Amino acid sequence: MNVAADHALVDTARNLAPELAATAAEHDRSATFPFANVARLQDAGLLGAVTERRFGGREIGLRQALHIVEIVSQAEPSTGLILGQQYLFCRTVRTTTTWPDALRERLAVSAVQDGALGNSFRVEPALGTPLRGGMPETTARRLAGGWALSGHKIYCTGAPGLTWAAVWAKTDESEPRVGVFIVPMSAPGMRIEKTWDHMGMRASGSDDVIITDAVIPSDHAADVRLPSQWNDRDPTTIAWNGLMFAVIYHGVAKAARAWLIGYLKQRAPANLGAPLATLPRMQEAVGEIDALLQANEALFAMADAVDRGDVPEPHEVFLAKYTINMNSIAAVEKAIALLGNPALSRTNPLERHLRDVLCSRIHSPQADTALGGAGRAALGLTKG
Repeated sequence: MNVAADHALVDTARNLAPELAATAAEHDRSATFPFANVARLQDAGLLGAVTERRFGGREIGLRQALHIVEIVSQAEPSTGLILGQQYLFCRTVRTTTTWPDALRERLAVSAVQDGALGNSFRVEPALGTPLRGGMPETTARRLAGGWALSGHKIYCTGAPGLTWAAVWAKTDESEPRVGVFIVPMSAPGMRIEKTWDHMGMRASGSDDVIITDAVIPSDHAADVRLPSQWNDRDPTTIAWNGLMFAVIYHGVAKAARAWLIGYLKQRAPANLGAPLATLPRMQEAVGEIDALLQANEALFAMADAVDRGDVPEPHEVFLAKYTINMNSIAAVEKAIALLGNPALSRTNPLERHLRDVLCSRIHSPQADTALGGAGRAALGLTKG
């Protein structure tokens, strides 16, 4: 790994962050997709950073990817979510041994040269998250020389800006297989339905995608297996996914902390005659917030272990993700409680940070899965 180059990418993200932060409130108010932010990430060489060097990428590891996503998420978390999922997509392209080589090269080159975004479309109205089991209703119908896909996917983060969709679908065979089909978003039959109007992460473009006979060539059936063959989970992939989603909301909490400290230093009520920061109650509260966020920093040590090949068990990653998310929520809530009414004003960013950080709870695996797996492992009932 080229450590110097990787640190340069982190510095690039830091230099870009103020520009991304400048439009964060407006993107939140209008729920508009951050096309300009994505373009700046591409101009800065960040979109293809996880991609293999032989295709022009930087091939960064998990720790460096997390640092970059954390910085971007502090500035504008929807952009951070889009970038984080781009890194997960590019890592799959980089490391998988089951996808056709020509397809992997095409996806990798497009990420580096064209800034092509990719993401996985897995969730459906009836299926929910595939992590809880069940077959997708989205179906790939065999054609001469290819496949035609039809279905309905929800929560398709980044949809307005995506080039590639990794669609989770079943085949129409007598014994259906299930897996990943790579579909260009520009293909006839791919339609974005503007449904994303959530409380938080409002700029993420996590809309529905309606797929109607979208035709792809045979080699775009990237990884299709019998359902029973999907039982084994790759611990490294689990670690990348779990820690990536955790660091986004850690970044949100750090943004809330930064705003709070600035406010406490500047706000000097007439009856106090000094900044709020001089009050012991405020100092203690900031210390409590820092304790929570300091504990969250353990995710980088876990990422170091992953990069060394010392990969934690899935239940350990899931428990870390749960703990980081709960700490991030608690940190923002403490800031809100400390300031009272000013914290909930739309003129201040704390209420936006609260809405965004609460979205940490919805990414798989959710709390019951994480805690149940950790409990079973502790009781010796399963590995997690």
